Amino acid sequence: MPAFFFMFISVFGLINFYVFIRGWQVLSSSPGFRPTYAVLYWLIALSFIISRALENILPSILTNILTWVGSFWIGALLYLFLSVLVLDALRVVNHFMPFFPGIVTENYARAKCATAGVVLAAVALTLLCGFINSRFPRVRELELSVNKQAGELKNLNIVMVSDIHIGTIIGRSWLEPFIDKINALSPDIVLMPGDIVDGQAGLLVRENPAEALSRIQARYGVFAAPGNHEYIGSSVPVNRFLADQNITLLRDQQVKIGDSFFVVGRDDRSMGWRAGRTRKDLKVLMDEVDKSLPVILLDHQPYNLHEAAENGVDLQLSGHTHNGQLWPINYIVKAMYEIAWGYKRIGDTHYYVSNGAGTWGPPVRVGSRPEIVLIRLNFEDW
Repeated sequence: MPAFFFMFISVFGLINFYVFIRGWQVLSSSPGFRPTYAVLYWLIALSFIISRALENILPSILTNILTWVGSFWIGALLYLFLSVLVLDALRVVNHFMPFFPGIVTENYARAKCATAGVVLAAVALTLLCGFINSRFPRVRELELSVNKQAGELKNLNIVMVSDIHIGTIIGRSWLEPFIDKINALSPDIVLMPGDIVDGQAGLLVRENPAEALSRIQARYGVFAAPGNHEYIGSSVPVNRFLADQNITLLRDQQVKIGDSFFVVGRDDRSMGWRAGRTRKDLKVLMDEVDKSLPVILLDHQPYNLHEAAENGVDLQLSGHTHNGQLWPINYIVKAMYEIAWGYKRIGDTHYYVSNGAGTWGPPVRVGSRPEIVLIRLNFEDW
């Protein structure tokens, strides 16, 4: 995780510098605007990092503003970078095989300004549409069967929600209608495979933006496993916060529900760098489970999927990937994971990897919609 942060900051800085230089060059015909441009650019570009670094020092209203501005900038930077990259590629091609029309070559400075205006407008429109898309999670439905008896239980109505990322961006105004959608599905149980909060422990203690979670109504309750973002802030306030919302957090633990089925929650694979210890092997966890009953596993990051199939898990629920959240990152995510998003069956084990209900970084989704997953799990005799 520290290596990830170093890599993120390095790449973030280099891409920002590349886009900044191209903007600086656009202003070659108006050098008087360059100092203002430089100050505004770097203030916006660094606002997200500043807000996270100083969230426990700065007034909350200032931190919130910086977080919102910086979060949108992450999304804007991606599409500005891709746009500049394409334009530079066209310039290289034009250098060897000239194809730019005279309207461009005869007044290059004006053409650069016009192109910059078009790019900025297109990026702004993309962010606006992506923001609207991110605020309206859809309900995705699945019907699955497990060839086991579950006591007197014949079926189970599961609502799965992952990667909510409660914090400054995903707060009360977003959560209230979200909880209403969950309750409208009449869940028997609600399962959350990680990244419920965004690691802002100070904010959770100070403002408790997610008290709406305590309104979730489910016959067997709400169970969760930690994700990597539960370890970014202090895990102690997060534990207390979730308990206050009537959410049972399973850290390498299992619980038997109604003498009918088991829910097993694995600690997140990133816990080692933060907690100084490694999580238990799945085999160790499953040795304490009666596998004659259905077993549902919550494991935030969908790695090593074969382990669940080899250890008698009937249904594994994961998240983490966001399916890239911003196109075209979904192609990178798809190359990284056996299941980047959606359903798969391996042997007798069902898997579902959710693209998440909330957002991390930019409050924007392009190319995917946030989701609540409704799973109707039927139990059958052999």
